[in-house]
Amino acid sequence: MSEQAKKLLIVEDDPGLQSQLRWSFEDYEVGLAADREAAIAQLRRMEPTVVTLDLGLPPDPGGVSEGFKTLEEILRLSPDTKVIVVTGHNDRNNAVRAIGLGAYDFYEKPIEPELLALVVDRAARLHSLEQENRQLATEKSVSPLDGIVAVSPEMLKVCRTIEKLAPTDVSTLILGESGTGKEVLVKALHALSGRSNSRLVAINCAAIPENLLESELFGYEKGAFTGATKTTQGKIEHAEGGILFLDEIGDMPLPLQAKLLRFLQERVIERIGGRKEIPVDVRVVCATHRDLMEMAREQLFREDLYYRINEATIRIPSLKERQGDTVVLARWFLQRFAQQLNRPIKGFTQKALEAIEQYSWPGNVRELENRVKRAIIMADGALLTEQDLEMDALETNQQPFNLREVREAAECQAVLRALNFSDNNVSHTADMLGITRPTLYNLMRKYNVSV
Repeated sequence: MSEQAKKLLIVEDDPGLQSQLRWSFEDYEVGLAADREAAIAQLRRMEPTVVTLDLGLPPDPGGVSEGFKTLEEILRLSPDTKVIVVTGHNDRNNAVRAIGLGAYDFYEKPIEPELLALVVDRAARLHSLEQENRQLATEKSVSPLDGIVAVSPEMLKVCRTIEKLAPTDVSTLILGESGTGKEVLVKALHALSGRSNSRLVAINCAAIPENLLESELFGYEKGAFTGATKTTQGKIEHAEGGILFLDEIGDMPLPLQAKLLRFLQERVIERIGGRKEIPVDVRVVCATHRDLMEMAREQLFREDLYYRINEATIRIPSLKERQGDTVVLARWFLQRFAQQLNRPIKGFTQKALEAIEQYSWPGNVRELENRVKRAIIMADGALLTEQDLEMDALETNQQPFNLREVREAAECQAVLRALNFSDNNVSHTADMLGITRPTLYNLMRKYNVSV
């Protein structure tokens, strides 16, 4: 354990005992506090590894109310800190209560510094091991691709698809709702491809006015139009040898679609105002949140261009379809932004995690990222609450943790689904479910299902 990690806060109102304990822990950076206010101030200042806490603090030195308030506030602000509660002789009830509130251990008076030192050292070592484990868990990739945080089967399937497509040069179309992280996937594909040493050039077709998009893509010759004072390469030329990423391809104007189609077929371009054909070696990756086939039927997108850019397709699921990813992503964003913004945020409350898991996330990963970042900036405590995330008033789909409730909900849903498929034929439904008719009738009575 590093010297920096060995910090001890002694919360004790007896000056003599303070002094005795201070000199018993020469290997620690020791802070002293005689009441709750001073203890919280020291906690914020020194971020101790271990706290020894006498429950009998002023203004209630003969009782334990102030000590328990101090314990609860320490654990709220710094849940990883190991708190050792110092109790009176034979005061087991309060010791057990303190452990129940989250204290690491207790020690009975009278204090023997050597024995207390053993308890403190053990707590400090445990804290150090927990920190190392958290660090290892953070460093360990939670998906096969750098930059992509995922544990859900849906996203892991996407990752495997990217790994297979990356070494090829096929034109790839990425489909997904806004905020699902299409550009992150393109960066991963570029990093795994044989073109990783060349540029990844991105252009958002929806962000550039129609009259400028052509010159951005294809470049122009000097004097081609007013303001063209020098010959300028376009994005396609700039991506020579690398990957050209056309984001929101569905927003590309029809006249420009025809020129892009010619480039994809011939692999040559002509700058605006030029006559020379310039060969360009690039791999083209496109992305959109639109339904291009529907647009083609409405003659808003060229069908021949659709098939040219769609040699391979990657469909990114929305965040609500990614089982288990919301909590993993939220924790990853928390750690990233807490470090980036230098904020002492340690994690989420249980209610906050439940709200994150149950919310539908219409803005997908981008919305989750923005909520966590804003909450870290505004939060007062060490744990982000649903209020910090501004999710306390949002409608969520409550999901039970109780296994019996989960099993019964799934059982009821299976019965209803089978009845629908069989057009309410009980015999057929029982066969589909692999049960007898009497068992099916029992289930239907249990869940108040009628036909």
